[in-house]
Amino acid sequence: MEFALSFRQQAATSANEATHTEHQRHVRVLAISLHQAQPPYHSAAPCAHAPPQPPCWWRRCRDRVEGLEAMAATGRGGGRRRRWMTVAPLLLVALRLTGAASAAALPLVINTWAFRTAAQTAWSVLQLGGSELDAVEKGCGQCEIDQCDGSVGYGGSPDESGETTLDAMIMDGNTMEVGAVADLRHVKNAIGVARKVIEYTKHTLLVGESASLFAVRMGFPYEDLTTQKSLSMYSKWLNQSCQPNYWKNVVPDSSESCGPYKRPEKGTHREEQTISQSTVRNHDTIGMVVIGESGTVASGTSTNGAIHKIPGRVGDSPIAGAGSYADSTAGGAAATGDGDIMMRFLPSYQAVEYMRMGTDPTAACQKVISRIQKYAPKFFGAVICANTTGSYGAACNKIPGFTQFHFMVSSPLLSQPTEQVVDCI
Repeated sequence: MEFALSFRQQAATSANEATHTEHQRHVRVLAISLHQAQPPYHSAAPCAHAPPQPPCWWRRCRDRVEGLEAMAATGRGGGRRRRWMTVAPLLLVALRLTGAASAAALPLVINTWAFRTAAQTAWSVLQLGGSELDAVEKGCGQCEIDQCDGSVGYGGSPDESGETTLDAMIMDGNTMEVGAVADLRHVKNAIGVARKVIEYTKHTLLVGESASLFAVRMGFPYEDLTTQKSLSMYSKWLNQSCQPNYWKNVVPDSSESCGPYKRPEKGTHREEQTISQSTVRNHDTIGMVVIGESGTVASGTSTNGAIHKIPGRVGDSPIAGAGSYADSTAGGAAATGDGDIMMRFLPSYQAVEYMRMGTDPTAACQKVISRIQKYAPKFFGAVICANTTGSYGAACNKIPGFTQFHFMVSSPLLSQPTEQVVDCI
């Protein structure tokens, strides 16, 4: 009798020890998965100054795993331990699914407009082991070669003097370094020159003919950016009494003649803000955001600016925080449209800060557009946004002739670079 009782006690002790060992194994797997999987975040932070918080279910899961670790270490909580032994595999599945979803969305390439070859080039650079900065430089550089829509690269958007000039920037979201050029003349690869500003100078922005001399020192060829097409555009504009143009409050009346203009002696006269179809169709700056597998962010832009602009004009594209912005702790954004208006609001910087606070990329883009609308309801523009988990979005301002915005996305979730469309707000 005593022997049988002793045997049953030993068997129960062995079973408890086996259960405890199995419990410890489950807890270890859960804890490892919890630390490896990146938690999802609320679409908005509880307050403007608080960091983004994981949702309640994630925090409860984390707290339970920590409690299980404590029980496993002490051997206490037998009944609860047995109940959580059943729940543990389910938690593990949820954690792994969450981690897998985050990982599968990266790397990511997103760029403004339906510039497919630019997207393909950037994606190929990543697939061949290139860096995020390499992908941005080569992707935007491809648009410079292709003269995307005539609004990027040489031979497009002649200014009032008939000359094509280029603006570009590139930003490293790890170091926060920026290289940019504006009013660049006689050099075709503007974003390549911008990259050299990062690599070989302590500056951020170089402009005008001096930027061109720097480019030549860096080995870029000095060549004519004018083409027969750009000369034809310029000639047509002159024959239309230089309409449209960017002058106001001058004499002679800038809406009727080519000038030369000067300030009136008495009084001023304010012209209404108008939007012409030519304005809408000739502001197709390429802006690109690239996020690597590890969450490293880079961004960049390239453009030949506003057509028939006043010589010396610089838009939003080469300005960090306006044309684009990258921060590997939050995400990246890029803008396109009427740079003279958009640069006043630093939309790319603002979008990244919204995402830092936990705002969904689409909502971040929409909030940026809505903010500009309050001051310039008729502005032409759009923004693309992406966070470090691979989520992305876009938004645009709805005006006559511009009700949808097309952009390109490349990611492991897509079989090829894909054109996507968003309705303007």
